[in-house]
Amino acid sequence: MDLFFLGTGAGVPAKQRNVSSVALKLLEERGEIWLFDCGEATQHQILHTSIKPRRISKLFITHLHGDHIYGLPGLLSSRSFQGGETEVTLYGPKGIKQYIEVSLSVSGTYLKYPLQIIEIEEGVVFEDEQFLVEAKLLDHGIPSYGYRIKEKDRPGTLDAEKLTAAGIPPGPVYKKIKKGESVVLEDGRRIEAEEFLGPELKGRIIAILGDTRICDNAYHLAENADVLVHEATFAAGEEQMAYDYFHSTTTQAATIAKSANVERLYLTHISPRYDRADWRQLEEEAQSIFANTKISEDFKEIHIPLKKETNI
Repeated sequence: MDLFFLGTGAGVPAKQRNVSSVALKLLEERGEIWLFDCGEATQHQILHTSIKPRRISKLFITHLHGDHIYGLPGLLSSRSFQGGETEVTLYGPKGIKQYIEVSLSVSGTYLKYPLQIIEIEEGVVFEDEQFLVEAKLLDHGIPSYGYRIKEKDRPGTLDAEKLTAAGIPPGPVYKKIKKGESVVLEDGRRIEAEEFLGPELKGRIIAILGDTRICDNAYHLAENADVLVHEATFAAGEEQMAYDYFHSTTTQAATIAKSANVERLYLTHISPRYDRADWRQLEEEAQSIFANTKISEDFKEIHIPLKKETNI
């Protein structure tokens, strides 16, 4: 599991930061990539990476401001031209369906793959046997959502030596036990999976928030997350401006991270008023409150490792 920042700027594209988009790479887990927001020129950013648009199976839009959605029609269209045939599901606030349908219609764009558009409300917006994605409204000028992506807990490590000692030879039965399934052997013995598995492996949690003032729902989405991606449009000391424009400062993002007991914080949605020479200062402002903070940059990739076995 990896996070790849495609665009980390605010409002308008800039030389050093494109507008918002981050990819959650789930290639080992499910052979897919999930995209969160798709600002203008996101597909151009992808050209400089190893990301394959045909791998993008889900897109989660936080809100309908242009710097978060203007890249969508182009990306959806290009994915079709580039051989993407598998279904794509697009999640976003009310209005996203009309935006996409009108954009594709007036441009005469035909997609060669099924596109499902789901206009979300607060609550669980996606769930399967591996992942659960929850959305909550944040505090912005228009409806803006944050997403909490929770990987479900997995069975612990298979104790192959114990299975061999019990007279159970390697084979398909091992795979079933590894999945946590109890099995009945040919000799009639019933094998309970938990007897041959280590403690279950806790799933990872990632919180990716849209534009927002500091608010309670940001805390709830971020609680105990392995990684929190939080906007920091303004520097410390600009709290009034951040409030007036429905955004957050570096120290406000860090306050959420500390209160929510997250492991790592990545600041994004950085205003173009701050150039590269200012980035270290912005990072240090947040680190004064939450030490494990990094400022994100376009094309930065971070790995989110599996959690170790635990009895908790």
